[in-house]
Amino acid sequence: MRLLIAGICGFAGSTIARALLEFDAGIGISGLDNFIRPGSQTNVASLRALGIKLHHGDIRSASDLEAVGRVDWVLDCAANASVLAGVDGRTSSRQLVEHNLIGTINLLELCKQHHAGFILLSTSRVYSIPPLASLPVIAREGAFVPDDSLPLPAGLTAEGVAETFSTAAPVSLYGATKLASEAIALDYGSAFGFPVFVNRCGVLAGAGQFGRPDQGIFAYWIHSWARRRPLKYNGFDGRGHQVRDCLHPADLAPLLIAQMRAGSHARQCVLNIGGGAASARSLRQISEWCAHRFGPHEVTADPQPRPFDIPWMVLNASAAMRLWNWRSSRTVEDIMEEIARHADQTPGWLDLSAPL
Repeated sequence: MRLLIAGICGFAGSTIARALLEFDAGIGISGLDNFIRPGSQTNVASLRALGIKLHHGDIRSASDLEAVGRVDWVLDCAANASVLAGVDGRTSSRQLVEHNLIGTINLLELCKQHHAGFILLSTSRVYSIPPLASLPVIAREGAFVPDDSLPLPAGLTAEGVAETFSTAAPVSLYGATKLASEAIALDYGSAFGFPVFVNRCGVLAGAGQFGRPDQGIFAYWIHSWARRRPLKYNGFDGRGHQVRDCLHPADLAPLLIAQMRAGSHARQCVLNIGGGAASARSLRQISEWCAHRFGPHEVTADPQPRPFDIPWMVLNASAAMRLWNWRSSRTVEDIMEEIARHADQTPGWLDLSAPL
């Protein structure tokens, strides 16, 4: 099996590549990366040591894909993955669309050419913001939980947000590019007869992640705490009760292998893939863990709300469990300790992976 991973030198792409080879050493992996993400160069040597062929190219440029050669599957891990992208003044909205949608179309054209299967790493941010932002919640043990004494939106329970939850706009420009990529990928597969899978992931986390406050919040928070960098609870009364679940990208490997082996025979092609309620933690709870691991550190508060903030986002991955017998194997404590060890060993990591 010949697999191309787009964005292979990012955290998700590189971690998945290593995990896939551990799971099945017979997979032939090549990768494409434009190295636009600070820190991505650090993954080159270890990936090459595993026999992975790397191409320096940009999926926004169709001609850059010509050097890839024939493939059986394409895994799209390449994206500007910030919910603030295109509106924060750091990146343009046009660049966001080019990265996350035009790049996906170019990869789909490659799949069409080689009749290769396509797997898109999508995001929980495709779900509609208004019902999530107005979700009735109560604070319990330092974290928001849905208030089930009041009506909850369709597709949302204490187990999390299911695939049936609304994807109506607004979902942020980032979410819109990923939702559009999902739709066009599924239609490419239908029109040209190749298998397509969409895996909607929540917060990915683990050692080696390029932590930033707008993405990779678990890694950013733990590294910042370890280095005694400034930290702030934004919005929601400045108490840090907002909640996300987390997933180690290596846990995706068994599912990806199963999807590639199943091909067109799969029953459901759009799935939530997350750590679920068991892995859900608030910023305050992460702070409590960090204080125990590293010692005390002050966190300031800014109650001012920010665009696209939501109080609680946990993905319900029960469909993946039911249809694919998939579940995450690493606990949130495992993941946070892995990040903490990496913080101990690489004190300059935040500077290495900081935006230019």
